[in-house]
Amino acid sequence: MKKRKIYISILCFLLISLSAIGQTRKQLERKRKKLKTEMRQVNKLLFETKKKERNALEELKDFNQKIKVRKELIATINLESKILQKEIRKNEKELKKLNKKLADLKTDYADMIFKSYKSKSQQSRTMFLLSSKNFNQAYKRLQYMKQYTSFRKKQGKEIVVQTEIVKKLKDSLLLKKQVKDTLVLSEKKQKKSIEDDKKNQEVLISKIKKSEKKYRRRLQRKQKEDRKIAKRIDKLIRDAIARSNRKRKKGTKKSSGFILSPEAKALAVKFELNKGKLPWPVKKGLVTRRFGVQKHPTMSGITINSTGLYIVTEKYAKAISIFNGKVLGVQLLSEGKKVVLVQHGNYITAYNNLEKIYVKKGDNITTGQNLGQIFTDKVTGKTTLKFVLYKNTKRLNPSSWMLKR
Repeated sequence: MKKRKIYISILCFLLISLSAIGQTRKQLERKRKKLKTEMRQVNKLLFETKKKERNALEELKDFNQKIKVRKELIATINLESKILQKEIRKNEKELKKLNKKLADLKTDYADMIFKSYKSKSQQSRTMFLLSSKNFNQAYKRLQYMKQYTSFRKKQGKEIVVQTEIVKKLKDSLLLKKQVKDTLVLSEKKQKKSIEDDKKNQEVLISKIKKSEKKYRRRLQRKQKEDRKIAKRIDKLIRDAIARSNRKRKKGTKKSSGFILSPEAKALAVKFELNKGKLPWPVKKGLVTRRFGVQKHPTMSGITINSTGLYIVTEKYAKAISIFNGKVLGVQLLSEGKKVVLVQHGNYITAYNNLEKIYVKKGDNITTGQNLGQIFTDKVTGKTTLKFVLYKNTKRLNPSSWMLKR
């Protein structure tokens, strides 16, 4: 019985250890699936779009993003495969122990059956009891016979349980080996693909170097245009703040932010409480530029100060309001592109680079409402939403406010 308790304790410890490893592997499996989805989006949104003319700088940026995602995918597959190999080795060792335990149980059980068969007859059992010296000894012998029969039944049940444990472990081991084989093949495929991507990357780098001045000038013009748009949006917000200040009660101090009504304050509080849980401004999309100051992904020596997120999405996709609010303003930008600003108390979300608008200034907006159709660039073939988040005039990082993807 002591041996059995020790065995159960070891098995419980082993199962807990394997569970901890399995949890890590499940996290890696989720990450691998997420990266595969991202890779499909990269291919669909960045490489399947029809382009009127080829822009080496833009293509290189796309390849860099593709290579980055693929490298992360390879690293995740590799780590998952290593953890799986450790699990397989542990399972193989445990299976060896369990098989030995099962063999010992069967040997013991066979020995008991044989001994029981030798003293099987009712006569021999009766004689064993009648040959007792006194009643106390007869009672003890009767109890021993009952215990022996009970123990034999328990041994039989333990063999059945042990056989089932061995079977389940064998099945689990087989499944893990199949999963590992699939991961190994997937890793080889991704490594081959990244080699092809890097060759394309080298060709584009060489092409850019030959006409570097031309690409730098083009990039600087684009950055200048982005800064101009950002200033126009900032001015629209400052003007709205100034208007709200004019409505303040006499004697109250002038504020650098919006003077809010009780309803607007309540809305701002709700917005804040939803930090990290807000929906994305597009149904499907791929972030190609993040918030903040960063190095240009393809041109050395150039930094970008991104006011928000650049999200590439599907053609004809709609910009979606991430929270209840009111349209603060609609502005017409260059080339017929538009921006919609939605106010949520003292928070503002800006949906820039729209082609069609479905709302007007002063409209009440609900979460998930379509605000407009996103502009598709005729040259690059890309449909990009530029999404900016403000608290009064301060720009915030939208990624930390929205649901993790």
